[in-house]
Amino acid sequence: MEKYLVGGAVRDQLLGLPVLEKDWVVIGETPESMVKQSFHPVGKDFPVFLHPISHEEYALARTERKTSLGYKGFTVHASPDITLEEDLIRRDLTINAMAMTPEGDIIDPYGGQKDLQNKVFRHISPAFSEDPVRILRIARFAARFGHLGFTIAEETLSLMKSMVECGEVDALVPERVWAELFKALKEPSPANFFYTLKNCSALQKIIPELDCLFGVPQPEKYHPEIDTGIHSLLSLEQATLLSDSPEIRFAALTHDLGKGLSPKEYWPSHHGHEKNGLPVLEGLCSRLRIPNTFKSLAMQVMQYHTHSHKAFELKASTLTDMLSTLNAFKPNSSLPAFILACIADARGRTGFEQVAYPQAELLKLAATAGASIDTSTVLNGELQGAEIGIALRNLRIKAVAEVINQYKPM
Repeated sequence: MEKYLVGGAVRDQLLGLPVLEKDWVVIGETPESMVKQSFHPVGKDFPVFLHPISHEEYALARTERKTSLGYKGFTVHASPDITLEEDLIRRDLTINAMAMTPEGDIIDPYGGQKDLQNKVFRHISPAFSEDPVRILRIARFAARFGHLGFTIAEETLSLMKSMVECGEVDALVPERVWAELFKALKEPSPANFFYTLKNCSALQKIIPELDCLFGVPQPEKYHPEIDTGIHSLLSLEQATLLSDSPEIRFAALTHDLGKGLSPKEYWPSHHGHEKNGLPVLEGLCSRLRIPNTFKSLAMQVMQYHTHSHKAFELKASTLTDMLSTLNAFKPNSSLPAFILACIADARGRTGFEQVAYPQAELLKLAATAGASIDTSTVLNGELQGAEIGIALRNLRIKAVAEVINQYKPM
């Protein structure tokens, strides 16, 4: 069997990065010959097989022809006479279009090694523009490799812009957008995903709720970066430093979506943006079919991040009710994640990257105090129904008030 290791496995090996999965392309075979060699067919749209022992993917060499808009608008042709070069040229970037023999020899017909050395994302052919998912993939590669110094070739960025202008991006389906966004949130530099989409004008089409924040000013005293869109991505960068959790990163990114609704005549003030943004976030999560684990935390951070920042100024009752909403008095508390997202917001400002956040300790102490109240007198007493909940709340308010009175930030 004439087989070659292809794609990301070759790229990452040359970069000295761990190779997490291996994909192979097979030349000169047919689906029948693969099955005879005990390979298990799994491909729906084109011939892909699993190795009987390693379970790595083996795909027959193929070509593609554009037939309609969108990432599914292709016809695929696989046959034994298709060459390795013909298979590789249908790929997106030069750095993803290299192959390696089982002996370790590199086949690089389109200059992938040179672009890898120069840290450049460059499309192979004009056929790049036929698949809008490739814009998302380049944005995700920017999130993955941006910290290594990779940039997008000017001609590739120009092609991406033209794809947006001609409406190719409009054919992207929500599931694919979220799949790439989710992967990007787990990368080393997820903010680069959104900067890339912004730079090619795709962000307006894909996530207009975030795009509209750029150009919206905030008070310079508290936000030296001024621009709300920039602040959102700075918050994401800080969340990335604080946590590997994509949910926390998403919450930090979206916490200020409500500022996009603030009337221009009141700029740079954004009174009520916390609650105003909730329907916007709800719509975003619904449209992209974002999982509830992301949505619930993001909603909590959006609604209560200002409460968190002003924790020392809150009434004990207000703080208690917020903590209750976060399930902070129960084992399934979202408070730790909430705090990290709020710290990311506080530090996601130019010049405030190292600012202390003593509110975190106050919130933790208040949550512990509220969870440690003696409930026996209430639960074993004569109170019934809603009276029990009111009594428990009052006990927690008292415990939280004691923490507020005793706590002195360092």
